[in-house]
Amino acid sequence: MASSSSSSSYASDSQYRPLWKYDVFLSFRGVDTRRTFTGHLYEGLENSAICTFQDDKRLEIGDSIPEELLKAIEESQVALVIFSKKYATSRWCLNELVKIMECKEEKGLIVIPVFYDVYPSVVRKQKKSFKVAFDQHESEYANDDEGKQKVKGWRTALSAAADLKGCNVHRRIESECIKELVDDVSFKLCKTSSSYLQYTVGIDTHLEEVKSLLEMKTDDVRILGIWGMGGVGKTTLARAVFETLSPQFQYKSFLEDVKETNINEMHSLQNILLSELLREDKKYVNNKEEGKCLMARRLRLMKVLVVLDDINHHDHLEYLAGHLSWFGNGSRIIATTRNKQTIGKNNVVYEVTTLPEHDAIQLFNHYAFKGEAPDEHIKKLALEVVSHANGLPLALRLWGIWLHNQDKTMWREAVDLIKKESSPDVVKNLKISFEALQDEEKTIFLDIACFFRGMRKDDIIKILQGYDLYARIRLHGLIEKSLVFISTYDRIQMHDLIQDMGRYVVKKQEESGQPSRLWNVADFEAVVNNTNISSLQHDISVSDSVSSLRVFGSFVEDIPSWFNYKEMCPSVSVDLPENWYESDKFLGFAVCYSSEYYIDYITTDLIPLSCDDGMPSMTQEFALSNNSELDDPDACNINFLLVPLDGLWDASNANGKTPNDYGCIEFDFISDIDDDFGETDDDSGEKMKFGVRLLYKDESEPCIGIRKSRDEEEATCSSSKKQRQLLPTSSGL
Repeated sequence: MASSSSSSSYASDSQYRPLWKYDVFLSFRGVDTRRTFTGHLYEGLENSAICTFQDDKRLEIGDSIPEELLKAIEESQVALVIFSKKYATSRWCLNELVKIMECKEEKGLIVIPVFYDVYPSVVRKQKKSFKVAFDQHESEYANDDEGKQKVKGWRTALSAAADLKGCNVHRRIESECIKELVDDVSFKLCKTSSSYLQYTVGIDTHLEEVKSLLEMKTDDVRILGIWGMGGVGKTTLARAVFETLSPQFQYKSFLEDVKETNINEMHSLQNILLSELLREDKKYVNNKEEGKCLMARRLRLMKVLVVLDDINHHDHLEYLAGHLSWFGNGSRIIATTRNKQTIGKNNVVYEVTTLPEHDAIQLFNHYAFKGEAPDEHIKKLALEVVSHANGLPLALRLWGIWLHNQDKTMWREAVDLIKKESSPDVVKNLKISFEALQDEEKTIFLDIACFFRGMRKDDIIKILQGYDLYARIRLHGLIEKSLVFISTYDRIQMHDLIQDMGRYVVKKQEESGQPSRLWNVADFEAVVNNTNISSLQHDISVSDSVSSLRVFGSFVEDIPSWFNYKEMCPSVSVDLPENWYESDKFLGFAVCYSSEYYIDYITTDLIPLSCDDGMPSMTQEFALSNNSELDDPDACNINFLLVPLDGLWDASNANGKTPNDYGCIEFDFISDIDDDFGETDDDSGEKMKFGVRLLYKDESEPCIGIRKSRDEEEATCSSSKKQRQLLPTSSGL
């Protein structure tokens, strides 16, 4: 495939066009073998999907060979030369042979001699019938110097062809010889068939690895799964394998887009498969159970090659390749899928990965520049696109095609648009995987895409189990479905464009008036200042359970101004204003903090104004997501969360009191990583800043931005008796 040299990145299309129009060119003397051996050989080649040129109209009169025949020889990969007793009497055949041997030397044409009713030595040394024929030729050209040279060339070509390894049919069963020839041709074509494929990059390695897993030399039946994320090239690879191996199979079928057929219509796919393998186009079955029985009965002695492209349900394999015993020895079944679970644990699975950078550059350049060499400015923009595609062939191809049609002066804007908004075609392709998820899986996937990417797997599971007890197995399902993967240090990762697709889904929810997640400061501030914030309360608090809270972070320089903040320890007490709670307006406590530490939990205490009547504190511990661990320790990591009141308030334990009977809320931040969390010294500088805001539907009322730090102050009732300090909300809130 593509060369590894940098110059090939801008190579012209011509070098990737197919070199051959025909697999095989048949050279024979029509009168001798057309209706017998050659006719049967042609049928055998065609039945094995080997494209064969046979001149049915050849008259073999005179010396001149039609131009179309010469061109057919040049456009063939293999030439089968059938030598019969009277082959040498035809000057047409001899001239054809000279052309064939020239193409062998100049173009690498593979030549296989077939000795039908004559021995190789007779051809090589021009004895017996061949001697008689050449005596006649020499007699005719006795006074023609040019003719004498022609005869000499014929002899040279015959001797050279007879020296090649071929097939001697003399006194053998013809059908066995034909099978031997078909198999030999198939094997030779396999080595060069990748030239028939559309332009691909980096496919050679995948192709060889898949062929190795298929173990073509063994005579058993094998099922292989080709697995990977959407757009990574599974179908392209499967097609390459199919084209490469097809010559070795008399019966083969490539079923495209299997997932597009309803599970209840499986019998329609069974009918297509049976029609292609049995070579009779008809309706074989009316239901899928009948189809299973018929396939097992009709195909059990047939060596088949079947590709089931893009399966997404267990029934696809169950009803199209339910058991190895359905197929004859040597059969190979290949299935492509985004969902590894559909392949079955007993079958071999090959994972298709994204392209390395060099191959990604070559693929993009092929579509974007069509062989032209771009200037340095455009090259730099091209590298930005390649980087954003992160090795995904689908994106590289689509963006390359789109940019090729853009004026070069518009490339800067076009590239910025790609980086801001993924192509609809790319999103549509990747979104297929999302739409196939169960609702619970969709929730977890979107949470990872928006908040948890890059976190340790165990930490993510701990957070997710706060609202889904089966989070561990659902996360495993997302891995099996190629949406996320485990990277180094046991962290959960996903492809950049998969994350873009997930966030695209959330943005569409927001546009439809049903926002569910926020992951940047600008959006959060917009929502906080929007009277419709109540629609977000449940989602931000992660919530069918109050044991965990979503935290979302941003790489901003400091805490936003509408959160009043100052240096704080990880234990913070905030006094609440009088009558702070209004049941129809209060939404919760917005909390903002910055810390160089990874915070795992937050403990909240809602403390009563008075302890005289035995009012208890309302205490709750929450697990935090903390998705923003920075690679740069000097950067300021700002985190946001919302603590809903319904996560704190326990009416059964309130003794008839209301939230307004509580005057203080305390936040304790806990880290499992460092026992010295929150301690400061002269060298450490600021470790935490903290801000809080009471959120209301109607922000026209003043709301509190008050905070008070304490180092070792105990969380007692007396702490609530401190004078509460009230600060008015600024007009910029």
